[in-house]
Amino acid sequence: MTLFRSLDDSQPLRGRLALGVEYDGSAYCGWQRLKHAPSVQAELERALSKVASQPVTVHASGRTDSGVHATRQIVHFDAPAPRSQKAWVFGVNANLARDVAVLWVREVPDDFHARFKALARRYRYLILNQPSRPVLERANVTWCRDPLDAEAMHRAAQALVGEHDFSSFRAAGCQSRTPWRHLHFIEVHRHGPLVVIDVQGNAFLHHMVRNIAGALVSVGRGEQNDGYLARLLALKDRTLSDVTAPACGLHFVDSLYDHAWGLPQEPLGPNLLAFLGEWTGERELPDCPMVEFRRGEPRAKGASVAE
Repeated sequence: MTLFRSLDDSQPLRGRLALGVEYDGSAYCGWQRLKHAPSVQAELERALSKVASQPVTVHASGRTDSGVHATRQIVHFDAPAPRSQKAWVFGVNANLARDVAVLWVREVPDDFHARFKALARRYRYLILNQPSRPVLERANVTWCRDPLDAEAMHRAAQALVGEHDFSSFRAAGCQSRTPWRHLHFIEVHRHGPLVVIDVQGNAFLHHMVRNIAGALVSVGRGEQNDGYLARLLALKDRTLSDVTAPACGLHFVDSLYDHAWGLPQEPLGPNLLAFLGEWTGERELPDCPMVEFRRGEPRAKGASVAE
């Protein structure tokens, strides 16, 4: 694995292409294209269309909310014109706003789909836990001036691991057909003044990670005990749950795919956590119906698949 990859300028790429995209979501009303407000999808499609000299529509591994950031958003599109690897990356970046960047491009088979072939998604929620407000990190972390007990937050979060009805942690306007999701793991660790909530699952409901973070902060402050998250989960009622944590602390850091697709491995973001040294795909995925289904493996009779 390497941080530096040479970009080929001689062979045109054709057919279906996958991109790795990073963005600061502060100025956007989320990923999804909107008629009335700026979106990351519209900005990326605008730049791709300029390079291709034709309209381009992209499909993403996941939709982030307004103000949420991403360090490894995977998208795919069908290239309407052949361009080299270097032309796609450098050309698109030259036409993008400074808060969005393409990291890499790869040819993928026609049956690859950024959303429907993803095995898991991973988010990190960053809390700067110190008495004074942040300056350099103000757009990328949530500030909490009260001391937080990260160990208590971690203990409380373990009630969420596994497949559950997450109705208590979904937004009122969530459009998902089912509140059931499978959390592979959730960890809370302190690194100096940073408290990091690291969570991976098959998929996430609207505002789910931010709602979990809001409840965990109540535990960290000592306002609730270790059983708080388990109680909220059992209620299955968002109106009885906790606050929604601010969007600025949330980072979409990984979409995981079967290695057969040949997508690049990268250090997990954001760069504030580069010292942890973890790369995408290093952890083993659990044996669960969604992973088996996306990999085309046989599932046990009656096993559910929810996204």
